[in-house]
Amino acid sequence: MTAFPAWDLTRWLVEIAGWAGAALILFAYLFLSAGKVTGQSLIYQGMNVVGAAGFIVNGWWHGALPSAALNVLWLLIGAIASWRIMKKKGSSTSAT
Repeated sequence: MTAFPAWDLTRWLVEIAGWAGAALILFAYLFLSAGKVTGQSLIYQGMNVVGAAGFIVNGWWHGALPSAALNVLWLLIGAIASWRIMKKKGSSTSAT
């Protein structure tokens, strides 16, 4: 008897993606609430983007389409915010 269910590798990876995504989004919110990051930091946005990607994989695999769809939007919001942050940083360091 083993301590772990007899899942195939794909199912393990899907579960790891989901739990890692949950941890990233939770810690991003914790850091934001504790004042360790701001909503305009790349680390905060990156944690949300990668976390949402994990939730998308997990939600899609389990047929939780509303959750997967919500996280597609979450990922897009974070990606757009990241792009704007990088664009803003790029323009503030360039000579005009």
